[in-house]
Amino acid sequence: MTDLTAAKGVYAIAPTAFHEDGWVDEASNDRYTDFCVESGCTGITVLGVMGEAPKLDMTESVSLASRMIKRAGIPVIVGVSAPGFAAMTSLTKAVMDAGAAGVMIAPPNTLRTDDQIVGYYAQAAEAIGTDVPFVVQDFPQTFSVIMTPGVIRRIVQASPNCVMIKHEDWPGLEKISALRGFEADGSMKHISILCGNGGLFIDFECERGADGAMTGYAFPDMLSDLVRLQAEGKRDEAHDLFDAHLPLLRYEQQQGPTGLAVRKYVLMRRGVLASDAQRRPGVALSAKARAEVDYLLSRVARFDKRADVGGISRAA
Repeated sequence: MTDLTAAKGVYAIAPTAFHEDGWVDEASNDRYTDFCVESGCTGITVLGVMGEAPKLDMTESVSLASRMIKRAGIPVIVGVSAPGFAAMTSLTKAVMDAGAAGVMIAPPNTLRTDDQIVGYYAQAAEAIGTDVPFVVQDFPQTFSVIMTPGVIRRIVQASPNCVMIKHEDWPGLEKISALRGFEADGSMKHISILCGNGGLFIDFECERGADGAMTGYAFPDMLSDLVRLQAEGKRDEAHDLFDAHLPLLRYEQQQGPTGLAVRKYVLMRRGVLASDAQRRPGVALSAKARAEVDYLLSRVARFDKRADVGGISRAA
């Protein structure tokens, strides 16, 4: 079994590819899996927030995750967040039986106190099985649940199968430093910290002690290069690469379905997805927005030729 406490690099957050009629596009999802491997990703996370997981039924969720696990050849983490533990447990069992490396659990937005948060994760850890590695998704902008470094330490110490934090707090650099400080003083076991927010702060998150990224920016190959450059101590090269992508990355980081629409559109332009469709309810980019994204791609391409998408499509 993969030791997710030692996970590093880039775990790409997979969007779910759909046909224009809303059905799952298996060919595009396969192509995305291959694309992540080719891009140097060290893992993939499926059924996350930007994977439109709530729009899938249980059969679709298991099928999508199982197909990706079988194809990827790298660790796959599966989002299993659900309103109740019955659904979470059923999905966890199905994907772990299929070979998942672990599961990711987001907190319900009803949690308010520190004790409620810690208690929820203790119950979740028991519900999925104490032998199942799980990731805590710390994303207060979406879930409205504030986890202090102290709360995260309590969760980690209370649950031996808590192996990773998907860190998406904003601002969150000091939180990373605090968590690594807990490890240094021996008050918290070591866990992997992979960061989200589209990679918006990954340049300094790595320098604060993060192990890499778990996010879905449409250039996972760039993120892989950036994390590698930071690990090699090539700070200026890493920041130069990040700076070239920052305007497009920022544009993609618009909240909710708009940001997902940008991400899917760029992946379509890169030839990975056949369509940028979202399953309803969803949004589509306007002609003006598409033109703006194309302009940003052309500017990134002056530094990074991977953004020179032209009219060529791998999906054709």
